[in-house]
Order: sequence, then structure tokens, then C-alpha cells
Amino acid sequence: MEKDASAPDPSRQCNGFSGVLYGEFTDTLNDGVRYSVSLTESALTIQRISSSPDRTKVVFNLSDCIGCRAYKGPDSADIGAYFTAYFYPFKRRWMSTGVARQRVEQCFRVALVQDPLVNLREAERWAHAIRDASVLQAPRRDGVTYTELRRPCRTMILVNPHSGRGQALQLFTGHIQAMLTEASVPYTLVITEHQNHARELVRNADLTQWDALVIMSGDGLLFEVINGLMEREDWQQAIQTPLGMLPGGSGNALAASIHHYSQSPPAWNEELLLSCGFMLCKGLVGPLDLVSVHLASSQRLFSFLSLAWGFVADVDIESEKYRHVGAIRFLMGTLVRLASLRVYQGRLAYLPAKEVPKPPNERVKATRPPFTSQQPSLCSSLPCHLVPRTSPKQSSVKNCVDTNLNQNSITNSSSVITNMRPETHGNNKTASPTDSLLPSLDQPVPENWTVVNEEDFVLVLAIYQSHLAEDLWTVPGAMADDGLIHLLYVTAGISRPALLRLFLAMERGSHLACGCPHLVYEKC
Repeated sequence: MEKDASAPDPSRQCNGFSGVLYGEFTDTLNDGVRYSVSLTESALTIQRISSSPDRTKVVFNLSDCIGCRAYKGPDSADIGAYFTAYFYPFKRRWMSTGVARQRVEQCFRVALVQDPLVNLREAERWAHAIRDASVLQAPRRDGVTYTELRRPCRTMILVNPHSGRGQALQLFTGHIQAMLTEASVPYTLVITEHQNHARELVRNADLTQWDALVIMSGDGLLFEVINGLMEREDWQQAIQTPLGMLPGGSGNALAASIHHYSQSPPAWNEELLLSCGFMLCKGLVGPLDLVSVHLASSQRLFSFLSLAWGFVADVDIESEKYRHVGAIRFLMGTLVRLASLRVYQGRLAYLPAKEVPKPPNERVKATRPPFTSQQPSLCSSLPCHLVPRTSPKQSSVKNCVDTNLNQNSITNSSSVITNMRPETHGNNKTASPTDSLLPSLDQPVPENWTVVNEEDFVLVLAIYQSHLAEDLWTVPGAMADDGLIHLLYVTAGISRPALLRLFLAMERGSHLACGCPHLVYEKC
């Protein structure tokens, strides 16, 4: 029994948790098995009570905990109460090397006295303390400042049932639904019914009802959501709505990037989904770059992931016919396009990034301004929340999405930019943002831009995140909000085997070190 359980020490209370909680509880399945349980600000330690001198001690880091609940048993005659904590620590994979997050549930029975209400209150005290301490121990990266979602977080989850192999809804009910329950996250599930359904929904929705919007799909559905938010009259406020990304498509590039930014070991498929679900339940929010794209047709789009022209765009578009096979569609599309390799003619110009020398290991800290609640953000898994960075002279909108534009459109939109200023009208309504660095397509290229001499290309890729797909680590040094467009292009003359080697090397992020004379990488 816990010492002095009838009169808990006020210093042990859960609000503003401090100090240590200690208790002795029984196993939920066997009353003869007892455990000593102690809770500190950073860990939950469990040790079986026995006469054996080598008692096994298990320590769970609270940064791996997403929630804890207290409840009465199903049997009304049971005077005991229960509390269960849910952890997702990194553990070794069963059939392969490396580690991945895996679910661990720790449940204890509280039967300190004969009064079931007293036992339930004690179980609730422990559950509350574990939840509070786990919030303070959320996983964070050095040099990155996060905000946190309010708790409980009112969440709208948009699921595209046709994304990827058509399994997004099954993946949600099979994995994420239980995690949200464990983390006590209330949500409303919306199944999209047609193309641009999500775009229309968020464009007209009352966003004051939601603390976050979460997308369970491929990158395309997030593209709809972001452009719907940017089409609103109140876009400056709307784009600050935290956005979460759960991988349910074929490529899942943003989800893979968010996972990478969390400094977690590589993960794919359902392991990646579990990682993003974990980050979403932890509720951390960080900024994400949003890119403005202008087309010769006068259409204007907002992109969070990449803009492709040539080989990559063709593979993306032409592999749609293989969507039923999942992520392998891109491999099939690549092999087909390699068999009939094309050369694309276009004019490419870009504004080189001005890089400031940074001390070793201090790149992020030295260049990243403080994160404020006025920034657009990416509600990451999170997966992620969109919060913009603002200053008196500029407004940099941060967000994320993949624009699968056709090759002809992209030729005329070879330049994109992240510095955007809002236009204001006499009625104080804010129109869509104007680009301060991007010249009009009918204007000459500014002198401070670089014009590429070559006009024959195999591919041009402007990407703003680390991954182009789950298994394509395209820009190893990219960050979600580094303010950079990472430009990669391959000029004509490259052989099919050499191009294939580049994509194979991209799986390991080593393609930039291959020394390929036809590959150029620039920061813009």
C-alpha cells in the first residue's frame, strides 16, 4: 500500500508536478504480483516486489508517453481502480536491424482501502501526474523552438479513402484512432468525397471550432488544405491553424521529412505512421516554409514540398496508373521513363541564397529567429503545425504541400519565393500576399539572379523539405523552416545508368557526393 494514501502530500499533487510519487500496486491480472512504482519529472520506474535480490527494474522515459487514464474495473464488485500509461519507446525491430517506436502499455490496480471511490481518486491522481509530467518531457530538438497545442485539442481529421492503395481509412482505424484515444485527443473525422473537397471545406469552415487540422492521406490532400486556407479573406489568421500530417498515400514525403526532423531513426510504412501519430499526440508545433508559385496562365498556388519539371514530374504523373501497387508505383514509373529518356528545353533562373557563416554545430541556433504565435506553423505529428514568422518589414508564411504541376507549367514558373507581404485594402481586409522577391513572368530577370546557361535539361526540382518520398532523402541538410528553396537540376547528356545511380544513391542521401558532372545543387 502507498504510504499515507488517505492524506496525500500536497507537494505531490499533479498540477505543476514536482517531486516524486511512490506507490505499491498489484498486477491487473494477478493480485499476487506486486510492483513498486515511482514517478519523477522525467521517468516512470517499475520494479517487481519479490524476495529475489536481482529484481528487474524497468524505466520508461516520460518523453515517450502520450497519455494515461484512470478507470474502474468492469466488475462492479471490484473495489479496486486502475490506471494505464501508454508509451511508444524506441525498441529493436523483431525481424530486422535498427529500432522503431513500438507501443507499450503499463497498467496497475489500485486497492489501497476498501472504499472504491478513494481508490479511484488515487488512480486519477497518478494518471493526472503522469500526463502532466509527460507534457513537460516532450521530445525536442536542440536549437528548435516549439509551441504546444492546447489540451484537449479539438481536431478535425481529413481522410482521403482513395489515397495510396486506398487503405488510408483502414490505417487510421487500425493505428491512429487508438492513439488519439490514449492521448485523450477529441476529434471529428471527415472523409473526403471528391477532388478539392478538403479545399472547399477549409475555405468556408469556421476555424474557431478547431485547434488543429490533421490530414491522413498523401501529400496532395495537404496541398488542397493549404490552398483552401490561403484563399480565405482571413488567410493570415487561417494559415496559423496547426496542420498535422499522417502518411496514408504513396509518397508521404512531408511525413518522412517531419520524422527526419525529429532526429528519429529512419522508418517506413506503418512504422512511419506510428512515429507521426506519436508526434501528433505529443502536440508540438513548429514553423514550416510555404512557397508561392506563379504560372504563365496567371494561376497562383502555394506549395509546401516541391515543384518538379521534366523527368520527376513525368514519373509522378505517368505512374498514376500504377497507384494500386502503392509506393512501388514510383519505381515502376522511373524504369518506364528511363527506357525512353527525354530531354526538356527551358530557361532556368534563380536567386542565390546569401548564406551567413555559422559556427560548427550552431547552424540552427545562429540563423533561426524566435518562434512566435504570429508565425504560420506546421502542427507536426506533430505530425505538424503551420505558424508564420513575422517582422515589421516582412511576413514569411510557413506551411507545406506538394504541387504536382505539369512540365509546361513549371517551365514558366522556374522561380519561387518565400518572402511575402500582404496587400491591404481600404476596408482593412487583407488580400492574398504579394511576393517581394519574385519578378513578374513578363519582366526581365533581375541582375542579382543567376541565369543557367544550359537550356537542355533532364529534370529540374525545387524542393523545400528533406524528402521527396519515404525512401528518397533528397536534401539531407534541409530544415522545415530554413527559408531556402533547394534547387537540383540535371542537364542533358547524362546516361541512363548514371541517372539510375543518382536515384539509388538518393535513398541513402549520398547522391550529392557522387561527383556526377550533370547534377547541380544550389540553395535559393
